[in-house]
Amino acid sequence: MPDIETILDELETIFDRSVLNLRRALADYVRDGIKPEPQARADGCFAYPELRIDYDPDSPPPLPARAFARLNQPGIYAASIARPKLFRDYLRTQLKHLAADYDVRISVGRSASEIPYPYVLDAGDDLKLGGIQSAELGRWFPTTELVHIGDEIADGDWDMSRHSARPLALFDGPRTDFSLARLRHYTGTPTEHFQRFVLFTNYVRYVDEFVRFAADALRQEGSRYQALSVPGGRYERGMLENAEAEIASGSWRRYQMPAYHLIGPNGDDGITLVNIGVGPSNAKTICDHIAVLRPEVWLMIGHCGGLRPSQTIGDYVLAHAYLRDDHVLDGILPVEIPIPAIAEVQTALFNAAAKVTGEDEDSLKKRLRTGTVVTTDDRNWELRYTASALRFNQSRAVAIDMESATVAAQGYRFRVPYGTLLCVSDKPLHGELKLPGQANAFYERAISQHLRIGIETLALLREEGDALHSRKLRSFDEPPFR
Repeated sequence: MPDIETILDELETIFDRSVLNLRRALADYVRDGIKPEPQARADGCFAYPELRIDYDPDSPPPLPARAFARLNQPGIYAASIARPKLFRDYLRTQLKHLAADYDVRISVGRSASEIPYPYVLDAGDDLKLGGIQSAELGRWFPTTELVHIGDEIADGDWDMSRHSARPLALFDGPRTDFSLARLRHYTGTPTEHFQRFVLFTNYVRYVDEFVRFAADALRQEGSRYQALSVPGGRYERGMLENAEAEIASGSWRRYQMPAYHLIGPNGDDGITLVNIGVGPSNAKTICDHIAVLRPEVWLMIGHCGGLRPSQTIGDYVLAHAYLRDDHVLDGILPVEIPIPAIAEVQTALFNAAAKVTGEDEDSLKKRLRTGTVVTTDDRNWELRYTASALRFNQSRAVAIDMESATVAAQGYRFRVPYGTLLCVSDKPLHGELKLPGQANAFYERAISQHLRIGIETLALLREEGDALHSRKLRSFDEPPFR
């Protein structure tokens, strides 16, 4: 059995040494004009570490029951690794599964990919670049070349003929670092604070309710949670006296998709809520980047327009299928590709709704509809309803929104379990438009319960463990890592 902890230590050592080498070289160039030695770069002084697995072709093939950590054929698997300390728990889990089930040799070295210099600089860094332009630095130091950043592995476009090893993970070092930088920019919070269980919403009022829930949870004696991280700050126990008011008036407005992290006992076993705003473009963007953190699950909880006359304002919609009119993924994941419901998530959402509402199954079914959700990229779709009516009818759609199908499709694409529970805020086809007075009354009544259903769902899914990661999300030729 390989010594997994030593392997992880080696990854961190190589990465930290490369970062230190890059920062020192930048300082030498800024201060004295000293350029890095080409041979030193060729030897990997700025390189990401590489994790490599050799699977002996003569080994008997095991058949693990898991949907991930499977080696489909003998050979060499490799991946460059960014921020190994951040991903240590994730890497440990993947390697332990593989080492237990397969006769493999695990090794660590330097990859052919170099760390781009912008990723070792921080805002307010003591390493000042003295007005040197990025184009000049790019002549002598590794930089963010887009030709080396992509989703070919996740999208099945990986060209094996150009590589000596099969991919070990969906994301390599450059792609991961790209998204980690974007996450901090969009959400206003450190990537270290993101949790493995994620809620997406499209209304700031859910944020206010989440902050109240988080503050109350942290005030409780014996709470499983450690802290609340928000744009611009972090609240520990004992620092919560004016937390709700301070957060509401804080710096979150500076960020496009502010995130809020109720940090769990292991540092990543809590809940992250992201207000993604309105529209499929935002939904795609945030999923592109959170996916590199390999969350256990993400759920969409937001508002929708009810399309059936039998629905009432405040009813719930549990999406079993999606009609994708969002268009943002059509060139990557064609609309004819079905997005299946994940059974474990669907069951948890329904059971959580029953627990939070206190209603029995028959009563709950009267106000919780399952069916198809339409996701559109046109906020004023009502003005073109006659052009869409036939398609909506044929899909048997029960609700319409602007994010859910995008979030689900991105979960399918990046192998992250997903689910959707929406709340009907208006019925535009039946004369109940979203007008200010009616909407405000709905918000006050519905949001607290809806959010708590999402939180309870995550608690139920946490108990699923590896069983949550369905084979529905895995192709027939997958990288081993989840």
